[in-house]
Amino acid sequence: MTMLLAISDLGGVLQAAACAAVGAAVFLAAWLILRVTRGTDMEQGAEWRYDISRMNELRRLDVFYRMFQPIIGWLARLNRGLFRDNLDEVQRELQAAGLPRFWLAEEYLGRAELIAVFCSPLYVYLFHDWFGGTGWLLAAAAVLAQVWFLRFRLSRRAYSRLREIKRRMPFFLDLLTLLMEAGSTFLGALNQAVKEFRDHPVGEEFGRVLTDMNLGKTRVEAFSAMRDRLGDDEITSIIGSILQGELLGTPLAHVFRTQSDVLRLKRTQRAETIAGEAGVNMLLPGVLVMVATVLIIVGPFLLNYLQFGMSM
Repeated sequence: MTMLLAISDLGGVLQAAACAAVGAAVFLAAWLILRVTRGTDMEQGAEWRYDISRMNELRRLDVFYRMFQPIIGWLARLNRGLFRDNLDEVQRELQAAGLPRFWLAEEYLGRAELIAVFCSPLYVYLFHDWFGGTGWLLAAAAVLAQVWFLRFRLSRRAYSRLREIKRRMPFFLDLLTLLMEAGSTFLGALNQAVKEFRDHPVGEEFGRVLTDMNLGKTRVEAFSAMRDRLGDDEITSIIGSILQGELLGTPLAHVFRTQSDVLRLKRTQRAETIAGEAGVNMLLPGVLVMVATVLIIVGPFLLNYLQFGMSM
């Protein structure tokens, strides 16, 4: 009896210790999360001041980066060696997609990889339950597929935003032309046009051009930065014409009007090309529909012949 009481007391002590350990772990995790999410800016150390400022801004904008910055930094260093040839393209897509300019390509890839790693226990649970031992390989493939999907999603976002910019670019240039022909200066016209298109990507991009010029950059430098940031052939051609007009002294209102007409012409040509390709693309579905119709009409007669004609 005494031994049973002692065992019971020991079990109660162990349960209390386990509860205390779980409570301490929960408290420590909550304290760590609060400290990370409400942490102050990083102090200036051996790194460049601009890089510290960039990371501080990124910590304010992205909670996930703020919570897992050391791990993302380690993955970023790994990505610099593994994807050295692809980082420039990823950086261009980050800028074209309208994401905060504080992101570096290797850090964004590290963020995507960390998200995929956090989802890996779910993949292991599902695939191991469905496929047994081979589920581990399928889970690893799912993690890689998720990283690829996040990378593909960035590309599609950049493509969609560039398409929206090119669709509204003629109207933006027309507004600049009207304002400048009405007597406004280039900076005044650009400021007014940016306000009119402030909720659209084209307004955001020209707003950055306006900000660069207000910070001391020349028109050539500001437009060159926009060209490098977007990296689209049509936009590069437009900005190249603007820069050439600036260097040659051509009135910018005339350049803007010409480029807006060129954009509309290209848009019309693109629509005509798509309309011309539609007939060719519909040829195969049309043939399949025709074959299906013939089978529906002729099929019953053919079956009747095969069933009754051959028996007679």
